[in-house]
Amino acid sequence: MFRTSARGEAVLAAIEAREEVLKSDLVGRLLDAGAIHPSPSPSASASAFTISDVTVVTPQLGGTIHDDARITVDDGSEPPLANARIRLPVNSGPAAARNAARPSIDTPLVAFVDADVSLDETRWLAPLLHHFDDPRVGLVAPRVCGEKGSPLDLGVEPARIRAGTRVSYVPGAALVVRLAAFDSIGGFDDGLRFGEDVDFVWRMDEAGWRCRYEPSSAVWHEPRPSLGSRMRQHAGYGTSAAPLALRHPGALTPTRMNAWTTAVWAVLALGHPAIAVTTAVGSSIALIPKLPGVPPTASLTLALRGHLFAANQLAAAVRRVWWPIVVAGSLVSRRMRWIGLAAALVKIRSTPTDVAYGWGVWKGMRRHRTWAPIIPALSSWPGRSSAPG
Repeated sequence: MFRTSARGEAVLAAIEAREEVLKSDLVGRLLDAGAIHPSPSPSASASAFTISDVTVVTPQLGGTIHDDARITVDDGSEPPLANARIRLPVNSGPAAARNAARPSIDTPLVAFVDADVSLDETRWLAPLLHHFDDPRVGLVAPRVCGEKGSPLDLGVEPARIRAGTRVSYVPGAALVVRLAAFDSIGGFDDGLRFGEDVDFVWRMDEAGWRCRYEPSSAVWHEPRPSLGSRMRQHAGYGTSAAPLALRHPGALTPTRMNAWTTAVWAVLALGHPAIAVTTAVGSSIALIPKLPGVPPTASLTLALRGHLFAANQLAAAVRRVWWPIVVAGSLVSRRMRWIGLAAALVKIRSTPTDVAYGWGVWKGMRRHRTWAPIIPALSSWPGRSSAPG
């Protein structure tokens, strides 16, 4: 929530009317909070960057390389890829392959594009370039379309990318990066076979660079041909959870909710719906005095919706990482069986790949000896704050 001065109210009114606004501390805070999203003004001149300012790099293992001006890095293919610009002697993973291209890049921007991603010639770049007119923007990602329900497709709404938010990561299938930002964090982590793209974006954000998701640009990622291959892919993604959780404590928690919401759903799961409803209503009323200046009905609605929509978070956590615990509990508890069934029915289409992801998570936790990827993050209700923006 933002409390603004009279000048701030005028800025907010202009933003809501989609009028052009000047840079200011308030605009910067709104951008960093993910409350607003930049778009080029119809009256603005073209971006300071053009397509010629972008070098495209593709790490590749096997197959046929793309016949265009990109830099293809052969990641230890046997036999070697014909006409690849760079070849690694052994397969080292996409992080090492992308880093290997750095000495060959002399443009201010670099686009990392996977070999199985189809681009709409160079038109996909145009909607992304204006973001880099902001010198603090270090990375912009397009929408990655493919199979329905793909974890690579992050939807149609633009976003600021940050751990724990609506768009908490973007896949490395297609990324445009400011070279200065790439160098400032030392590129990708060669030690990660999976999750190197998530780690890269989070380190970029932690270093103070703005990272943006721009779905007005879209690329196509070739889907896996069968359910089995998709499940193996998601299990691989899951193995990255443990090393990511160790590198970024608290960033990979399966759920984020306040303690009262957790209590509501815990009591309901224990079979006490009346107590759960009473707790939800009572905690919602208790929020009203903590948000001075906000109409009581708005505070109440905000809190009740928070309790309600937490169900989606909890169902996803059960499907993705908590299902081994639920399965074990189901052997002795009918209530646990109902919890597992309800979680699956919330999003039944994604249940097989969610379960596969969880299998990878538990394998990774065992390998790295950590429980971090399955521990929820709890917080209290927001405290009183009246500093104007």
